[in-house]
Amino acid sequence: MSNTSTKPQGCTNFKLRQLVRRVSQLYDLELAKAGLKTTQYSLLSHVLRLGPIRPGDLAEAMTMDASTLTRNLKPLVAAGWLELMPGDDGRSRSVHITPAGRDKRAEAQRHWKAAQEQLNQQLGADTVMALHVLADQSLERLAPLNSGDGNE
Repeated sequence: MSNTSTKPQGCTNFKLRQLVRRVSQLYDLELAKAGLKTTQYSLLSHVLRLGPIRPGDLAEAMTMDASTLTRNLKPLVAAGWLELMPGDDGRSRSVHITPAGRDKRAEAQRHWKAAQEQLNQQLGADTVMALHVLADQSLERLAPLNSGDGNE
């Protein structure tokens, strides 16, 4: 018989989802002051850093499927913060950040930093750094699943 006190108790998935929801609430409340959701801020940041970029490459960089990316791009394109331009071969497209998108991302970055600082204060910088290490190690050890479930 194994000693259950040395094994994790409860559902790891549930615990992680609870933590992610709580952290997301903190960031969402702060980024809402800039008129963005966290997913939108992340998209603007990725396109600013990697763009111009093909949608497929952007989806891969953000570890999301193409349909999720397309759905998330629409409001940013409609707001004039991102634009889809013809790609190199005429059949492909490329995602570009607009000057208005750069401005919106800069505004939102101030709120993201405030959320990050609040998290650091509430949990302690050491705990946040430990979470980063655990997350990075776990992501390295868990192979990506090709389930096609559309989750990010």
